Amino acid sequence: MSNPSPQSRKRVLSGMRPTGKLHLGNYMGALANWVRLQHEYECYFFIADWHALTTDYADTSQLPDNIRDVVLDWLAAGLDPEKCTLFIQSQVHEHSELHLLLSMITPLGWLERVPTYKEQIENLAGKDLATYGFLGYPLLQSADILLYQPDFVPVGQDQVAHVELTREIARRFNQFYKRPDGSEILPEPQVLLTPSPKLPGTDGRKMSKSYGNTILLSDPEPEIRKKLKPMVTDPARVRRTDPGDPDVCPVFDLHKVFSGAETQARVREGCTTAGIGCIECKTWLADAVVSELAPMQERRARFAEGNLVKDILNEGCKHATARARQTMTEVRAAVHLPPEVCE
Repeated sequence: MSNPSPQSRKRVLSGMRPTGKLHLGNYMGALANWVRLQHEYECYFFIADWHALTTDYADTSQLPDNIRDVVLDWLAAGLDPEKCTLFIQSQVHEHSELHLLLSMITPLGWLERVPTYKEQIENLAGKDLATYGFLGYPLLQSADILLYQPDFVPVGQDQVAHVELTREIARRFNQFYKRPDGSEILPEPQVLLTPSPKLPGTDGRKMSKSYGNTILLSDPEPEIRKKLKPMVTDPARVRRTDPGDPDVCPVFDLHKVFSGAETQARVREGCTTAGIGCIECKTWLADAVVSELAPMQERRARFAEGNLVKDILNEGCKHATARARQTMTEVRAAVHLPPEVCE
């Protein structure tokens, strides 16, 4: 059965900050879902490089390399530029224009109440975040979304508040400005909740670069095995002869994501009866992770050759810009701004 044409499919928009090479948490938390969505929806996925500046404006020297690494990991994971549009936020200038126009109508209190605003200030206490860019990043995020008039935004539970803010901003814009026939220009996007399995890092905490506990999608096999070998397990299992409880073991959490049912059953049986040691359990996990990542790493190597990444992003930019201009033509007319005459 053939897929529906792009014109008949619902539209999806999502982005990711360029923080460098992606890890298993990024893959299971968002990227694997994007790969599935590209077959069902008209998808736009962008590198949010301006968003990276909201917290890391002091040193941008790694930005070009980080952008390339993220795109390579996207392609390695299975995003297909023939099936979805991949582009860089800053190369589509309409993002900044819509952000500016929306800033004229967005109450300051709406931004100050965003749950992650105070949370990030506390978590990033070592950085000076007393900037408009940081306060206004949820509004820039709203502009990113509304610019493409998407039906859905795939997010985790922690990002639902940002989509709700986007819906409020769209509602407020549509109160002031409409098409000549009275219809609304900016549709309110719906949340498409991303299933996100529990994925601990090697120290048992949530996998995160800030904790230094990640396994990268591009890590070679020896590095993967080296990282998993000292991974924390069930704290009650002190000796090899002690039975363990897989349900409180971070290693088994990873088995549930990457290992098949047969391996999981062997792990549960061996752990609860002390029939296997933790080293053997981790070896089986490493086998599963290596098997999962091997084809991705082969694709990554192919896309890293020549100018393939640059060419893909250039084509994606053209497609995204064309779509963004459709929205901005209507927005400018509704706000009674002069039509664009300069190219």
